[in-house]
Amino acid sequence: MALQESNVYTQEVVNGLSVIITGGTTGIGRATALLLASHGANVFVNGTDQQHLDDLLADVASSNLKGSVKGTIADLATEDGVNGLFEEAGKYLNGVDMFINNAALAYQGVADGEYSEWHKVVNTNLTGYIACTHTALQKMKDVGSGHIVNVGSMSADVREKDSSVYVATKAAIQGFTESLRKEVNEQGIKVTLIEPGAVGTDMQPVSVSDQQDNQKNLEMLKAEDIANVILFTLSQPKRCDIVDIKVKPHLQII
Repeated sequence: MALQESNVYTQEVVNGLSVIITGGTTGIGRATALLLASHGANVFVNGTDQQHLDDLLADVASSNLKGSVKGTIADLATEDGVNGLFEEAGKYLNGVDMFINNAALAYQGVADGEYSEWHKVVNTNLTGYIACTHTALQKMKDVGSGHIVNVGSMSADVREKDSSVYVATKAAIQGFTESLRKEVNEQGIKVTLIEPGAVGTDMQPVSVSDQQDNQKNLEMLKAEDIANVILFTLSQPKRCDIVDIKVKPHLQII
């Protein structure tokens, strides 16, 4: 009996569900969109670059996916962008079963840049998460179920030198997620924080070839690794909450 029950909760649990992924045209978001759609999810993504979105949709069109992937251009650092994302997603999805906050900008320390740049980073990396979560929760509360996944960073704990602006946003996501779970879990809504270490994406300040070398040397993850973790998180039975996961490359020491 136990064996039969465990077989129910496979990765196919996402089949037919409606999923929104922010920052879904590149990196972790893109890999997650393709993986969930391959298991039957209907996915809607946003990005800020039309070419990246076009490239994703071209790959989707040439793939044999059980589910679907659609998308839009929306700047989640703005209220109009957040509203636009949900308005467009509503044309394709039947509700929101799972919402993955992933859109983020890399940045260095407070000694760099100026007010407008810091404002953009904080609005994207933190305020965008809060605003999108607010709207997603309204839809989830109506049905008494749902799952919010916040993709943070191990920078929230490592707190690297010369990365104070980025670290501030990721530390804030950590606190936001922990408090959010206490707010909504009694309403049947799950909340998970996933904090990757170094991942080979366009946010990295090194070339693609250097990223590939680092991955080969077990010093950097691939975006697909985090996508697999997200799918694992979403595939758990209702009684089981994955509260937070830290994922680092095998040879990442800090």
